[in-house]
Amino acid sequence: MSDEELVREVGAAPPGDLRAFEVLVKRYESAVRTNCSYLGPDPGMADDLAQEVFLRAYFGIPRFEGRASFRTWLWRVKANHCLNAGRRRRPRIADLDDPAVQSEAALTTGPEAHERVERGDTRALIDEVLAAMNETLRVPLVLREVDGFSYEEIAEQLGIGLSAAKMRVKRGREEFRTRYEARLQALGEDV
Repeated sequence: MSDEELVREVGAAPPGDLRAFEVLVKRYESAVRTNCSYLGPDPGMADDLAQEVFLRAYFGIPRFEGRASFRTWLWRVKANHCLNAGRRRRPRIADLDDPAVQSEAALTTGPEAHERVERGDTRALIDEVLAAMNETLRVPLVLREVDGFSYEEIAEQLGIGLSAAKMRVKRGREEFRTRYEARLQALGEDV
């Protein structure tokens, strides 16, 4: 069944009948959870954020007008929810030159980081770089590169102009590349 058919079934289902919605959840849960780890304020909150996204989607289906695909609508719910969660829980920015921060064992990079990169497991490094980026650039970059949205869809989801969406993705790519290369150099890797 298509997403649109399932959405119609969800709307017509008697109270408590979640079968059609469960199909939609199974279809999108992995992608939503992954994206919540990139878009949310903390990758450890991805499961909770994903669950909240699906709750919002379930209760929002009566307002789903079908002007966009269900996937696009769900991604907008996800992006808005993750961004709002980030605004509610602003991380404190540490001064990396502060001696107290430099002496904090939990904030230092140990040999396991170098081994992780040597093994070719760059996912953790990518996660780290994305988490350090400002949401203004991170969100459009993830929507484009991870979710595969067009610039038009990104502009619509974020409520910005098309040229702003293109510029944010471009700047996001540049910032990601710069941060990623700097992190590799800090780990002693060749860029």
